[in-house]
Amino acid sequence: MATLRQPFDPSVLASPGHLLLRLTLPLLAAAAALSGAPTARAEESLATTLTPFASAQGAQPPAAWHFATLPGKTPTQFEVTQLDGHRVLKVESNDSYGNLVHKVQVPLDASTSLSWRWRVDKFIDGVDLHSRSGDDGAAKLCVFFNLATDRLPVGEQLRLAAARKLSGEDVPSETLCYVWDAKAAAGETFVNAFTRRIRMMVLRSGPSTSPGGWATEQRNVLADYRRAFGDEAAGATPDISAIAVSADADNTHGSGLSYFTDLSLSGPTALRAQNAAAKGTAE
Repeated sequence: MATLRQPFDPSVLASPGHLLLRLTLPLLAAAAALSGAPTARAEESLATTLTPFASAQGAQPPAAWHFATLPGKTPTQFEVTQLDGHRVLKVESNDSYGNLVHKVQVPLDASTSLSWRWRVDKFIDGVDLHSRSGDDGAAKLCVFFNLATDRLPVGEQLRLAAARKLSGEDVPSETLCYVWDAKAAAGETFVNAFTRRIRMMVLRSGPSTSPGGWATEQRNVLADYRRAFGDEAAGATPDISAIAVSADADNTHGSGLSYFTDLSLSGPTALRAQNAAAKGTAE
């Protein structure tokens, strides 16, 4: 497990007059997520840059996936298990917080695609993604981007700089979280209740009606990025720096249960490699 490195002291976030620091807490979580995680090089893979959960030797997720939480938080549990004849990732939250992160370096363009299957067996009671007290979720899939900070408003630059200084890590400047929620309307996209550095996109609402409860997603990441961050990106296309499976119930003090299959992230580098291989075969 990875935790924030010293000298960060979370008690400063509760000190009077430190509103700016308190607002950086979700960004510190992103810093913890990136700390110590190995980076996958896109050119080493064709169809995917993400290590399959099914490749795990036991219940522990494969080494390329890196667990991260925050000091004082009960960790969300991530384990690889057998379900419906497949090896999948089980995500169990119980008054907890946690991310399972895979660092990557993938350019963002119209060909960049992220796909996976997921299901939610237990939604967390009391979740309201528009409020800080209800900002939890049984199933989230988050994408980290490295937009140049000089494109951000000054206030956002200051918050991000504070998070980077406290954590000693290169906190991502933007994070998009795909969510399966019990009540929020599918298709809704909005700013996270704690910080503008995180945007939420609701893909599913309520229990699945599909056989077995599984739902399949395939997202054009550039289109989703522009929808979520177009107000500040001004046409920029930053690289993807990490993918994170996330679940938390620390604000509502509830519990949730979800599952994820292997994820596939393809982009321009992977497509160039495929085209080169095909050309070599033809010759």
